[in-house]
Amino acid sequence: MTTLRLAIVGAGPAGIYAADIAKKADRGVDVSIDLFERLPAPYGLVRYGVAPDHPRIKGIIGALREVLDGGAVRLFGNVDFGTDITLEDLQQHYHAVIFATGSIRDADLDIPGIDLPGSYGAADIVSWYDGHPDVPREWPLEAAEIAVIGNGNVALDVARMLVKHPDDLMPTEIPANVEAGLRSSPATDVHVFGRRGPANVKFTPLELRELGEVRDVDMVVHDEDFEYDEQARTAIASNKQVMVMDRILQAWRKREVGHASRRLHFHWWARPVEILGDGRVEAIRWERTEPDGVGGARGTGEFREQAVQAVYRAVGYFGSAVPGVPFDPLRGVIPNHEGQVLGDDGALVPGVYATGWIKRGPVGLIGHTKSDAMETVEHVLTDQGMWWTPAHPDEQSVVDLLRARGVRYTTVEGWHLLDAHELALGEPAGRTRIKVVPRDEMLAASLGEPVG
Repeated sequence: MTTLRLAIVGAGPAGIYAADIAKKADRGVDVSIDLFERLPAPYGLVRYGVAPDHPRIKGIIGALREVLDGGAVRLFGNVDFGTDITLEDLQQHYHAVIFATGSIRDADLDIPGIDLPGSYGAADIVSWYDGHPDVPREWPLEAAEIAVIGNGNVALDVARMLVKHPDDLMPTEIPANVEAGLRSSPATDVHVFGRRGPANVKFTPLELRELGEVRDVDMVVHDEDFEYDEQARTAIASNKQVMVMDRILQAWRKREVGHASRRLHFHWWARPVEILGDGRVEAIRWERTEPDGVGGARGTGEFREQAVQAVYRAVGYFGSAVPGVPFDPLRGVIPNHEGQVLGDDGALVPGVYATGWIKRGPVGLIGHTKSDAMETVEHVLTDQGMWWTPAHPDEQSVVDLLRARGVRYTTVEGWHLLDAHELALGEPAGRTRIKVVPRDEMLAASLGEPVG
């Protein structure tokens, strides 16, 4: 039987799904898989990109953990691709590599004032409140009035986290520094801006429904935004998801507001055009838009302003280049054909593949990653003529390489130790867990060393 030594860079859902599919595929190939992850813990955006008050979404970790705990895949955490291990190294130890590095930085929004102090990318604050070890422990929560630009689930998560009372987040795994930051926040009003209408939002019904249940927060919507055109009425009538969200929003319109201590304002048909301020954010200026008849929006020439002291753009994620691998800087992806990486000349690059958001861009929910991985893995298994010829394909050789370079890598067993440590931290406070933030503490717990 042919043996395939396969490296996968990125231990988020995309990488773990690819590993699982490759191990279970019946293609007459014995697959040996090593997962490389730059963070000490696995699971990627499920651990560091999903708001902590969404345990049902994080339930996907259970399925991912089964793959790692199955023993058929090795995990090398705290290994940075490009420094600790390179593409040239992988060519010496594996027949092929799949990059599943995702999209972790914010897409740009090119409007005047977007770089003023007080203007941030949503991905940065998400990383902060999710306890990512590579971002600052403190976050400047100094604004009473805040703007969030975007109409997707990330925008909704950021808005909810900023307006939600910290006491209501205590059943979650938020780290101590995040709790302290949120308790010091003076936020009273968060304004969410979307350039199209309520029938065009990218939220999911579950997110929207849960938002309406947040304690002591008024949902403020405006009647002028609900003057639906024929396209919107058709969408509501023909799409169950849109229909459900419209029912939720219509119910919000009937609510009495003015009694809560915090407010979440929704502004639809609002295209931000400028961030205003003398030295830092003081307001957001937007153009009132209208339906263009085909599901889009066009400007009306009417401009409005809202006083805010902070702005978060949640207009999408964007991929980052991987050292030594072709990259499309306009789309933020590794150029590929069905996961087979393409060089600058358009030809297939032997032995190099991609899956997940770095392959197709940051679209779709986590579940879509499975079908994406199946397509890539099918090519890996059938492209035997494109595989590398490694000089050191034995499993011990890569362990020896990392040890020789002094890399303090973590394993599946190490993740279990860190997991148990976080659970133990939460127990005295009656919480499920408290997430460890500092990388050195994560490493110490993972390696069985004294923590603190």
